[in-house]
Amino acid sequence: MSHRYAVAGIGNAIVDVLSPVEDHFLDHMDIEKGIMQLIERERAELLYAAMKERTEAPGGSVANTLAGIGRLGLPTAFMGRVRDDALGRGYAAAMSAGGTDFANAPAPADIPTSRCMIFVSPDGERSMNTYLGVSAEVGPEHVPEDVAGDCAYLFLEGYLFDKDPGKAAFLKAAELCHAGGGKAGIALSDPFCVNRHRGDFQKLIAGQMDYVIGNSHEWCALYETEDLDAALARAASVCETVICTRSGDPVWLIRGDARIEVPVATVVPVDATGAGDQFAAGLLYGLAAGHDLETAGRMGVLAAAEVIGHMGARPQADVAALFRAGGLV
Repeated sequence: MSHRYAVAGIGNAIVDVLSPVEDHFLDHMDIEKGIMQLIERERAELLYAAMKERTEAPGGSVANTLAGIGRLGLPTAFMGRVRDDALGRGYAAAMSAGGTDFANAPAPADIPTSRCMIFVSPDGERSMNTYLGVSAEVGPEHVPEDVAGDCAYLFLEGYLFDKDPGKAAFLKAAELCHAGGGKAGIALSDPFCVNRHRGDFQKLIAGQMDYVIGNSHEWCALYETEDLDAALARAASVCETVICTRSGDPVWLIRGDARIEVPVATVVPVDATGAGDQFAAGLLYGLAAGHDLETAGRMGVLAAAEVIGHMGARPQADVAALFRAGGLV
């Protein structure tokens, strides 16, 4: 069955603001290293003012993934919210210019377009401070039937599971996707998010998801265990395809009784922002283009390695050329 979009996604539409800093800056500003923290508008303004160097770019986890897939030549669409302000209009225009259809036009809202202050340490670790703004207010009314119902793969951002309208949007999108003959999946996004909504995540994965991407910490949090194998076995018993990234160790891709290991090359990170997002981009590109699961996993690893080699969460090199050089296409 042919689809209008190879991959469509729902996620936070966030303007990323990146700045290189030393670790002592994080201590001084009371920023916890290496995690995503939600902040209020006043805190966002304070941190923005403290940045000596800034690089701004459209971001958001699923949006980054879709941008990566779009650069590889497959049709993509993004469902998310921005305010009709300068940041929002710029965000929508940048997504469209990058080849991803922006399904929801900038609209009036009481709160601003979202932004994330990302402080990048010398070791490449990123400390994210996110003001969610209007992007967190996604609901079922922001899920167009002609997008969610006409995609081969639907990709959902776990962060939006924090609010009931977001959960309802996910269910509507998954139902539309399945009705149109597509496969629906989700990124677990963050162990803290998983801990807040463990039961609902488990129910969604068992009932609606065809594939799930998470790292070892997220999978263990989901099933309240330190035994990663046990957590993945539980997931694989209810979900068709389970993917686990493991911080430099081989990626595990599980489908039925098969477990595939994809090695990860050692790369000195310049900026780890977007590594997981571009892994998902390579993986979903591979699956949507008709490749087998192992090849898709290898594409994900190559795409992730490219993005951590430079500042920013979206690819700069010709990732398709990297796939060709790696013998994947």
